[in-house]
Amino acid sequence: MAYRYGEYQDGPDPLAPPYDVRAALDEMGDAILSGSTPVHALRDLLKRGLPGAEQRRGLDDMLREVRRRRRELRESGRLDGTLERARALLDKAIGQERAELFPDPSDEARLRESELEGLPDDTASAIQELSTYEWRSAAARRTFQELRDLLRREVLDSQFKGMRDALANPDPAAMERVRQMMADLNDMLDRDARGEHTQADFDAFMDRHGELFPENPRNLEELVDILARRAAATQRMLASLTPRQREELNNLINQTLDQAALSEQMRRLGDALHARRPDLSWGTPERMSGEQPMGMGDAVTALEELADLTGLEAALRQDYPGARIDDIDEAAIRRALGRSAVDDLEALRRIERELEDQGYLLRRRGKLELTPKAVRRLGETALRRVFSSLDAGRRGDHDQRDAGAAGELTGSSRPWAFGDEQPIDVVRTLVNGVRRSAPGRGRQAVRLSVDDFEVAETERRSAAAVCLLVDLSYSMALRGTWAAAKQTALALQALVASKFPQDAVQIVGFSNYARVLQPDELAGLDWDMVQGTNLHHALLIAGRHLDRHPDFEPVVLVVTDGEPTAHLMRSGRSAFEWPPSPETLELTLAEVDKMTRRRATLNVFMLAGDDRLKEFVDEVARRNGGRVFSPSPDRLGEYVVSDFLRLRRAR
Repeated sequence: MAYRYGEYQDGPDPLAPPYDVRAALDEMGDAILSGSTPVHALRDLLKRGLPGAEQRRGLDDMLREVRRRRRELRESGRLDGTLERARALLDKAIGQERAELFPDPSDEARLRESELEGLPDDTASAIQELSTYEWRSAAARRTFQELRDLLRREVLDSQFKGMRDALANPDPAAMERVRQMMADLNDMLDRDARGEHTQADFDAFMDRHGELFPENPRNLEELVDILARRAAATQRMLASLTPRQREELNNLINQTLDQAALSEQMRRLGDALHARRPDLSWGTPERMSGEQPMGMGDAVTALEELADLTGLEAALRQDYPGARIDDIDEAAIRRALGRSAVDDLEALRRIERELEDQGYLLRRRGKLELTPKAVRRLGETALRRVFSSLDAGRRGDHDQRDAGAAGELTGSSRPWAFGDEQPIDVVRTLVNGVRRSAPGRGRQAVRLSVDDFEVAETERRSAAAVCLLVDLSYSMALRGTWAAAKQTALALQALVASKFPQDAVQIVGFSNYARVLQPDELAGLDWDMVQGTNLHHALLIAGRHLDRHPDFEPVVLVVTDGEPTAHLMRSGRSAFEWPPSPETLELTLAEVDKMTRRRATLNVFMLAGDDRLKEFVDEVARRNGGRVFSPSPDRLGEYVVSDFLRLRRAR
């Protein structure tokens, strides 16, 4: 047997490796480090589209295309084209008949002219009266038959897409096939309602009548969906006409179905479709502003597509509670925007799946959260941002990637143990392997075991107990400083974890109360919409952290934009008062004095220029000996990290 291989054509390569979402996480990180939550950052990424080589359209691009297509459809034509065409053919047939009668001087000719003169103005009623008229003119008879054929094709095409082409040539046998199809379809729906339908029944139906369904549905549910959407579009088309137009067209439809012996079957089908898909907009009018008249079939097709686009627009906006990208109907995307848009949508869906599969996102109790792995990467990103703004001369001291950064090499080595981050001593490791395996002349390879590995010893640096106290109060968000504070906390956490792993770092957030912030909650952290800046409580927690590490060098850094306005009472409750009460200031400064007795230098990073705040931090500096900084929000991270490194180098 011969085989031919080529590029996979039906969408993305199913054997392609998993999508690397690190670039997507970095894109989300920009929003998260700017103060956004993981949920909003992911939503914004999906709206923008995939970065890098993927270059997939985002939801916003698809939304713009959907809106453009809606405008085009609304301006494509008028809905009364069938009525206008029917009236024109009717007038033509009457004119041809009058032309035939005019030369005849007989009373019969005058009687026929009188009958034509007395026809109702309503098109449907006029056609109904002329259905029994004996035409003198052969041309008028052919025109009237053309009118009836037009109505039959348009009415059936409004219910079954493509039926107009199937009935292009009037053929009694073709109409009989339509009648048989309708009967078989209604019987199949009745059996399905009783629970007796099988896929084999549907396959047999399609074998008999498949040429009448160009959409090629695969099962009864798909067929019902196709027919129900078109039937609902027909009802919307009728609702969009003026009352007089609606009445005329309804009468024409009923007459046509009666003449084709399809009235009862069409009624049964309409009832069944409405019962199965009551969620569709069956009677909602649409506004069409085009000038070109459209036939019934074309008008229904346009309204059917408009309904798809309206639902698709709502799903693409993703602005309703609980919105998810899985809500977007792939079939509707394919119909409206083509196969390439389906591939783009699948690529966007893959982002969220891959972020979870590769361990960056975790869905807990329906809430999307960043994992520690993702937080570490965001911290590294924040740290790179900080160091990118430092002087080039300093950068080499901080952007250290090798595992031996915890100290200087001593020249000796020791056996490797699990968890060691010191560099491998390659020479000693190979020597151990050679000694253990003792290869002979015929053996050239050296096989290493775990016991052969040795690491280079480094000098032990002094450890520090680091406390970063971050203001979470509402004023931080109002002043636009909250994003910078969060980015600074992430950068400091990443710096200590990578360059000073022996240090014990604790980050404390404080508003009306203070609490310890874990590394994995930093990225998704938001400010507290409460009143109160309880620095007193934050210093209490920081003091306990320092006391747990008595042999560590104490480092305390405070980021705030306001003076203390709350303190912790003996009952454990927070007391808020503004302007700050004397008790709040006394208790907070008492904790500052305790920090001084612990030999902890307390440096304050002041993000506002209020006179009360300046007075307070000046008093803190006088009592403790620490320094006061007043950086702009965009340079906060640089100030904090630089000050921390200065303190570490000094010790």
